[in-house]
Amino acid sequence: MSTLKHHPLVELAREAIAAYVVGRKRTAPPEKLSAEMQQRAGAFVSLHLKNGDLRGCIGTIDPQRDTLAEEIIENAISASTRDPRFPPVRRDELDRLDISVDVLTPPEPIDSIHDQDPRQHGLIVQSMRTSWKRGLLLPDLDDIDTAEKQLFYTRVHKANITDPNEPVQLYRFRVQRYH
Repeated sequence: MSTLKHHPLVELAREAIAAYVVGRKRTAPPEKLSAEMQQRAGAFVSLHLKNGDLRGCIGTIDPQRDTLAEEIIENAISASTRDPRFPPVRRDELDRLDISVDVLTPPEPIDSIHDQDPRQHGLIVQSMRTSWKRGLLLPDLDDIDTAEKQLFYTRVHKANITDPNEPVQLYRFRVQRYH
């Protein structure tokens, strides 16, 4: 295991993943939570292999748990075992994972994609016809360099809104990204 220390939120995610992958155990939040870990916020946990390939990413837009620590534990376990794009993380992969944690600000509605900067803001696209058609894309992703690309990818690939005439509501948010 790497001796390099990461941000405490990333260390918590790594501990949760290892405990679950190795022994199917859920990590408990630290007994003394920092002010940061006590807050309530949506959070995403992203896993990449050392070569840069995505290995899992799961999160919550709105907080679902009482503390950010609990949110990260649950999302870390889900990113490593329930991302439908990948098989569950194996024990032999644990040392090869790069983990990042994104803590989201509350989403704010925007009137136009022209109000969007994909390097600074994530994007949520919500169908105005069906509430279950909602997708999210985190900010500052390598291949997403324009607001139009961010909208297309979020709308079609994340929210599965393929009808270009289907009305949508757009929301943006910022993240604090930890490695």
